[in-house]
Amino acid sequence: MKKLSLQKWCSVFACVLLLAGLLTACGAPAQPEEPSAEAVTVNITALKGPTAMGMVQLMNQADDGEFSDAEYRFNIASSIDEVTPALAKGETDIAAVPANVASVLYNRTKGGIEVLAINTLGVLYIVENGDTVHSVENLRGRTIYASGKGATPEYALNYILTENGIDPMNDVTIEWKSEHAECLAALMADESAIAMLPQPFVTTAQTKSESIRVALDLTKEWDALQEGSEQPSAMLTGVLVARREFVEQNPEAVHAFLQRYQASVEQVNADNEMAAKLIGAYDIVPEAVALKALPACNIVYIDGAEMQQKLSGYLSVLFEQNPEAVGGALPQDDFYFAG
Repeated sequence: MKKLSLQKWCSVFACVLLLAGLLTACGAPAQPEEPSAEAVTVNITALKGPTAMGMVQLMNQADDGEFSDAEYRFNIASSIDEVTPALAKGETDIAAVPANVASVLYNRTKGGIEVLAINTLGVLYIVENGDTVHSVENLRGRTIYASGKGATPEYALNYILTENGIDPMNDVTIEWKSEHAECLAALMADESAIAMLPQPFVTTAQTKSESIRVALDLTKEWDALQEGSEQPSAMLTGVLVARREFVEQNPEAVHAFLQRYQASVEQVNADNEMAAKLIGAYDIVPEAVALKALPACNIVYIDGAEMQQKLSGYLSVLFEQNPEAVGGALPQDDFYFAG
């Protein structure tokens, strides 16, 4: 028998090791990816309603453990009063808030807050029990039930009325309620009533009474006023903000989150049925309401230069009405996340 040379023995041994490795790999079940030791914890807060609805796909992925580089902790708040202190104290890192509140927080924290993206365009609608309102002019002399005095709804309504030649103080009567549910109750109790409601409360109202119709989409009315304007603005509802300190300390985590958040928004808009199930499961709004309301919720993801152009124009409109609506001063350029 011929003896194998040392070189041939080494070749045989290497082949045996390679075969053993392949057999082990084929026979062993795949192991789930363990979270990295460097995984970043990201605390995220959103309000019940459209500003949280765009997040649900991302929330579901996080709950399923799909991300190894970050641990996302979501909190769905019922009131903005729960969100602003959490940001100020550093208890939340990223939050979905009303657009003007972002500016107020920026001013109060002396630049400690920056806006990452626009996540919701206008969601305000004029609704009625009858069929009498077909233009803004039809609101003249009427009583409008609304909530949100001193906040975006008041400034948006005043802007649209004024730009259409209607004095909000003298040509209409605006009955301000403390919450949207009161406006809905007033609408249900009075057949001639008109109310300004946001989604998904509009859909909730229509599920209670088939006679309630959407008379005016205030986002479209706002957009119509921008035609020919040298500095057009957009009607906005919500934006995504972050603590500047968190962004500077975790730039890669912020970029990863934004990519995943954008994908979530796109999926929510592409598959309303899937999104509605998740929205109901996370107790943001009931699934049936979400399914009907989603097409009218104007959930978006807008960042970069377009975000700055739209948001700065919107804040300028509010500032002209009442500087305190944006915190006393318009934000500087560092308010807008450059990426």
